Parts: sequence; C-alpha cells; structure tokens
Amino acid sequence: QVDVEESGGGSVQAGGSLRLSCTASGRTFSTNYHMAWFRQAPGKEREFVAGIKRNGDSTLYSDSVKGRFTILREGTKNTVHLQMNSLKPEDTAVYYCAAAEYLIRLSVEDNYDYWGQGTLVTVSS
Repeated sequence: QVDVEESGGGSVQAGGSLRLSCTASGRTFSTNYHMAWFRQAPGKEREFVAGIKRNGDSTLYSDSVKGRFTILREGTKNTVHLQMNSLKPEDTAVYYCAAAEYLIRLSVEDNYDYWGQGTLVTVSS
C-alpha cells in the first residue's frame, strides 16, 4: 500500500497565495515516484494541473496555471509542493495529489496508481 496525503488547502482572496504539500509513502524504501496535481471543480471533470518526474528533470503545467503555479520536489524524497500564486476564483476546486511508478507522460491521468483524498482550495473575489 502506498499512502498519498495532501495538505495546505484553504480559503483565500483572489490574488492571494497558497502552498499545497503532498507526500507518498509506503511499499518500498527506495522507490521514487512521478508525482502530479490534479483538480476537480463542481460540475467539471478532473483536470491535470502540474506534474514532476521522479528525477526532477521535467515538469509540466496546464496552460491555465502556467506562470502562476510552481511544482517543486523536496530533494529526492517523495514529497512535492504546489506553490499557487495570483489565485483566481476559477482555481477553486478540490486538489488531488497523485503518484505513479510507470509514466507515459505527466498529464495522463491513467498513469497514476495512487491518489490522495484531496484538499479544498476556495478562492473568493
């Protein structure tokens, strides 16, 4: 079993910032995971937000967040952060962290075997 846990959600004003954190743990001591953030707003399908490869040599962002959000890996550990700046009301969603052992590409949802429970981000005007 691989446990994925997110934290850092909350309510902020438009233009504000939040920092989400996620840790994947369990199964083996040595496995490093590709990790990503997805989000789902009411009435919408879950969408890719940002991802980072296990070796940190590649990151990917959705067009809607590029330039505002940054995904960071904490050293070589299976811990990542999503720094969200210049938040907009349309960023309001439940944010999910996901981890994968096998990767086709970072934005492909089916790559990810392990998912957190989600953390709610609410951005008000």
